[in-house]
Amino acid sequence: MEGLKRFDIVAYGDVLMVVVESDLLPPDPAVVVIPLLVGYPAVPFLNPVIRHEGGEYVLATRLIAAVRRSGLRQVGSAEGQGDEITRAVDVLMGGV
Repeated sequence: MEGLKRFDIVAYGDVLMVVVESDLLPPDPAVVVIPLLVGYPAVPFLNPVIRHEGGEYVLATRLIAAVRRSGLRQVGSAEGQGDEITRAVDVLMGGV
């Protein structure tokens, strides 16, 4: 799927995910995402709660992955929580 932006909420089948890849990278068939799960064990700063369509989902940061763009459909945006998502990736990569 073309036109995805960082912090878009996308559906991959029936799993919700947040796009975390920079918009500045050249186009690629895959995009880096983090799943949004209900009931996932949350660690402060690593797993913020993301609100979408009245529901609360835990950003499962340790499950970061790349998926094919063609299998995604955009269903919302978490741009308002972009700082929390960026901090979670920083904690995952640097431990701080």
